[in-house]
Amino acid sequence: MEIIVNGERLQVPEQIVYVSDLLDHFKLQDKVVVVEINGDILEKNEHQNTRLSDRDRIEIVHFVGGG
Repeated sequence: MEIIVNGERLQVPEQIVYVSDLLDHFKLQDKVVVVEINGDILEKNEHQNTRLSDRDRIEIVHFVGGG
């Protein structure tokens, strides 16, 4: 499946079906993130049941602490 993540066109393995799978793939499952798919912001509880489709446009923002 081909998706666009943060403006970059990517081929992802076929076992990535849900947003939560994508976050696991990028090792972001334990981070505080905001996910937007095709212009819609998802609630965290929607990550496990929101299916990805070919050519979805996904924005993932995660927060980095520092000082």
